[in-house]
Amino acid sequence: MIPKIEKLKYQDSNNFFLIAGPSIIEDDEIPFIIADKLTRVCDKYEIPLIYKASYKKANRSRLDSFTGVGDFEGLKILERIGKEYHVPTITDIHTESEAVVAAEYVDALQIPAFLCRQTDLLVAAALTGKYINVKKGQFLSPESMKYVIEKITKSKNDKIILTERGSSFGYQDLIVDFRSIPIMQRNEYPVLVDITHSIQQPNQETGITGGQPELINIIAQAGIAAGADGIFMETHPDPSVAKSDGANMLLLERVEDLLQMLTRIRKAIV
Repeated sequence: MIPKIEKLKYQDSNNFFLIAGPSIIEDDEIPFIIADKLTRVCDKYEIPLIYKASYKKANRSRLDSFTGVGDFEGLKILERIGKEYHVPTITDIHTESEAVVAAEYVDALQIPAFLCRQTDLLVAAALTGKYINVKKGQFLSPESMKYVIEKITKSKNDKIILTERGSSFGYQDLIVDFRSIPIMQRNEYPVLVDITHSIQQPNQETGITGGQPELINIIAQAGIAAGADGIFMETHPDPSVAKSDGANMLLLERVEDLLQMLTRIRKAIV
């Protein structure tokens, strides 16, 4: 199942769809480098692409962590990417007022996992009329996501995407339960697997989230093989210098190999 978003190419390709981009808009150059690479690779393999970047980060571990280049500056860069590359865009929101503002610049809104039960936020996002990607909280069962869906649909919006991004396992690890894919698909909305945040190692003593990027391919392969409708991932030309989530990003030059492999798996199971 693929969301019916205007500008989303290859909706009839029978391939999985992809939400991908940098963690955050960190300048006015790198987001375009990433957009160029992603759009060219997705055109090659006929993968529907939604370009993702946060215009600001409100959930950093430390007070001195980078949070963005400025709200409107970040949103305008996202708007430019959407227009120049003819690709739909999505960004995180954290408050009701952000939903209204961000909806003027992007094609879809994303609810971070920690905020997936915030009723006022879900309602505000729904009222924009945009597609909404809700990440399942690390603390929620897949069955309980039906109540998240209910909040949105009762606010007169059925443009919903759900994302599995791992469940808390102790204090410093996450585990992906692939049973959550078919369970959440029972709600008849597209279900993604977040293959980069799900290999995070949060709550490190340094205050900087760690990760195991060597496991990204494994999580991605298992997700597509388990029948996920799509993949969510963050990527960067040099994760070692990324200003957010570098420890769990996929190196940009490895994107094509991964997507080619996942396309083969998809063709084998459908």
